[in-house]
Amino acid sequence: MTGWLRTRFPFDVAGLTSSLDEPVPNHLKKWWFCVGGTPAYLFCVQAITGILLTFYYVPEPSQAYASVAHITNDVPFGWFIRGVHHWAANFMIVAVVLHALRVYFTKAYQKPRELTWASGAVILGLVMIFGFTGYSLVYEQLSYWGATVAANLTSSAPVVGEYLATFIRGGDAVGANTLTRFFVFHIGVLPTALVLLLVFHLSQVRLHGVTELQFADQKEGEKTTFNFFPDHLLTEIAIGLVLITVLSCFAVIFPAGLGEQANPLVTPAHIKPEWYFYFTFRWLKLAGLGTAVLTLGFAAFLFVFWPFVDRMIERVAKRNLATPIGVIAFLAVLVLTVWEALAH
Repeated sequence: MTGWLRTRFPFDVAGLTSSLDEPVPNHLKKWWFCVGGTPAYLFCVQAITGILLTFYYVPEPSQAYASVAHITNDVPFGWFIRGVHHWAANFMIVAVVLHALRVYFTKAYQKPRELTWASGAVILGLVMIFGFTGYSLVYEQLSYWGATVAANLTSSAPVVGEYLATFIRGGDAVGANTLTRFFVFHIGVLPTALVLLLVFHLSQVRLHGVTELQFADQKEGEKTTFNFFPDHLLTEIAIGLVLITVLSCFAVIFPAGLGEQANPLVTPAHIKPEWYFYFTFRWLKLAGLGTAVLTLGFAAFLFVFWPFVDRMIERVAKRNLATPIGVIAFLAVLVLTVWEALAH
């Protein structure tokens, strides 16, 4: 049997093992430093549960809400699959944000890893859009009016805003075409884009390696790396097992809810997006539509190209200001998020 398999799959096992057995910096033994693999694991969970949900979901305004209710109430374990899908989406955003914070404050984005950072920043944006389109597919009141607000925000962007808003809505107003487009984006366009970006991002990590961090308690002469296979791989597997346990607990204890069905004729008294857009919603209320769109767009541009911006700031200011700028930006987002969360 072994000979039959080797004949038909003539892999160089020794070469494959050697390629996997690369040295990994010691700081990745600490779980809070190796959250980079967590979003990839959660993406796999999202893909599997998402495929199961599409067997029953109907992307049509008159049936979308009913199909989600059917999944939640009638399909065996449908509520559980939907709950895991829901919480994996939230955890994935948290994991990408934590990974970005770790990379930023350890300055692991610096030369030659600028493109690694830029691709990771775009991945964060895609993950948030993923969450938004998935939330909109439920077609309940808040998701419907959230999509309406998002389209209106998009239309306020200079030059191309109105064209993009019309494309997103599939017309002049949120309706059947909007739901179909969100569905296509959620199950086709965004996964494809995300996979391609992940391949590029991981190839950059592979080419440049992981930044080695130095710690004050590191002993002189101590080995600074350990093997990827099997040591680091076992760490990632352990993290994966913990994650699926936590996801299962959240799906059971805090199941994905279902609000009132979307009604274009009735505007809810309080419209709020998902929590990861709270800071943009609060900033919109404070700054006004036009100013908020321009400033958020500029902030997104700075975030993606931060390694190059940081280098320019350092040349002009003759000192590294990345840490104070990062602390101020993080606190601003945190304050706006908590403020919107507590607002009625």
